[in-house]
Formats: sequence, C-alpha cells, structure tokens
Amino acid sequence: MSDYKIFEMGDVVLQSGATIRDAKLAYKTFGTLNAAKDNVIVYPTWYSGQHYDNEWLVGSDMALDPEKYFIIIPNMFGNGLSSSPSNTPEPYNQSRFPSVTSYDNVSFQHRLVTELFGIEKIALVTGWSMGAQQTFQWGASYPDMVERILPFCGSAKTSVHNFVFLESVKAALTADAAWNNGWYEKPPTKGLRAMARVYAGWGFSQAFYREKLYLQYGYSSLEDFLVAFWEGFFLARDANNLLAMLWTWQQGDISSNPMYGGEFEKALGAIKAKAIVMPGQTDLYFPPEDNEYEVSKMANAEFRPIPSIWGHFAGGPGMNKVDVKFIDDALKELLAR
Repeated sequence: MSDYKIFEMGDVVLQSGATIRDAKLAYKTFGTLNAAKDNVIVYPTWYSGQHYDNEWLVGSDMALDPEKYFIIIPNMFGNGLSSSPSNTPEPYNQSRFPSVTSYDNVSFQHRLVTELFGIEKIALVTGWSMGAQQTFQWGASYPDMVERILPFCGSAKTSVHNFVFLESVKAALTADAAWNNGWYEKPPTKGLRAMARVYAGWGFSQAFYREKLYLQYGYSSLEDFLVAFWEGFFLARDANNLLAMLWTWQQGDISSNPMYGGEFEKALGAIKAKAIVMPGQTDLYFPPEDNEYEVSKMANAEFRPIPSIWGHFAGGPGMNKVDVKFIDDALKELLAR
C-alpha cells in the first residue's frame, strides 16, 4: 500500500514540444480542505527527494499544521513517483524521457490543485532547493492565486556558477561505462558513488567540515560520512531520474516561458505574494547574494538568510533542529500576515 495518490493527467505537452502520454503526478495530502477552500499550502519536492522527504516540516506543533491547513506535497516530474525515466513506458523511457522545466512542473501542479480540488486561492507555497525554485515559479506563474511564498535555499534563476557545479555532478555520473548513455541494464554504481563525492563538497559548508559536525550525527569519521551518508544517499536513486531532474535544475528561470519571454526582472516584479526569501548563509550553490538581488526586484518580499554553517542543508531535510526552528518560525510569522 502506497501512502500517496496519482493524479492521472492524460497526454501533456511540455515546453520542449514533446508529449508525455498518460502523464502521472504523484502527490500526498495532509489535513482537510475547508469549506472556503482557503487553507491550502503547496509544498513541492526537491532534487531527488520524494514527498516523504518533505514531511519533517509538517506537524501539529509546526506552521504546516494539518489541523489548520490542507497541505499538498506534489512530486516533481523525474523523481521516480511522478512520470520519470524510470517508470515511463517505451519509447519515452530511460534516456528518451523528455526534458521537463520548472514551468512545466508548476503548470501540472496547478492542474492538480484546480481540477481535482477546485482550489482558487493558495495561502502559501514553500519549498527547499528545487522546491524553492518551484515556489518562485508558482508566485510568478499565478500571481493572483498565490498569497504567500517562502522559498528557502533556492533561487528564482539558476546562476551560471550553479550550472557549472551541476556539470561536474553530471560528468562524474556519466563517466561510468555502465551508464551506457542512459541505457544501462544495471545501475552505474561507480558513477553514482563518484557523483556523491562531488556533491559532498558542495552540500555542506567549509565550516561544517572544519568543525566536524558529522561526528555529532552518528558518523565515526569523515570517510564514514562520505560513504554512509553521501554514497548511500545517491546509490538509492535511479541515474536517469537524477539526470532528468538535474536538467530541470540547470534550466531554472521563472521568466523562461511564454508569460515573460526571458525578462527575469519582469517576472520577479510580477510576484504579488507576501514573501520571506530565506537562503542559507553559507550555501555554496544557492548563495545569499542571488536571493538578495531577486528580493530587490520583488514588491512584497523580505530577505532573511538562515544563520547556519550547514550550507545548503540548513534547509533540509530536517537534520538540524536549530535551522528547522528558524524556518518554522518564519513560516508561522508569514502565515499570520
């Protein structure tokens, strides 16, 4: 028995012009939609994450309280639950799975929210990392629908430096001969392990490693952390799924669509939602400077960095209680406005 449901979307045409036939959007909900349908929170997933990886921020004593709100966690395309390289039938399986943008993902999520539930207003959209990218996209794509956004550890547009970081991740994974241009019969484990080692130097900050914080979380040494946490993290994922989501991440830009025609500042300025934008103070690939610029172009936004040495992982998945409280407190504050 799965703990999620599938929204059957039929054939969907992507920004790329390709079609996903019998497209499926996996989602999980918490709480009850009230009669006015105005207690809705949308909480998209992140790179390689699935809905259960988001649940650390949901609880009766937290801002995302199922006793007050109807919380929808939609799974991003490519994550193995929604339509992905690993679960799409031929001929669009494996490396033939078409490229999906954040604009596509949010458009599909909008269909879920409106067609299945009849929702016209969203109280809040929030998310970490690629979930934050989708949060920004929600604000830009549906400015009259979304009342509040709180993106954390993610940007409205993937920077060039971030793009380059992801190129190194992709190169490590695809260097494994077993990858076979995406037509592997067995998982390319050498590539996945190499990818994990590259990622390890970026996910946490220099200070995190300097202070050996990994020792406080049950890891006996740096090597144990690299193998048990990082390699274990990616070995559980499908390589084509990872590459599909990586492409989505690299192309992240809330203005790269027919609505805004690439005019990034125009897209930021169109966001009407009350916003608290929360980068990780020591995030190496979504640095605060990117968000600071974005906030300067938004009408109702506050720039509030997370004061943490946990780097990108200041935002999740619920590993550090101090950072969790900082994010949850901001969510409570924003929902009260």
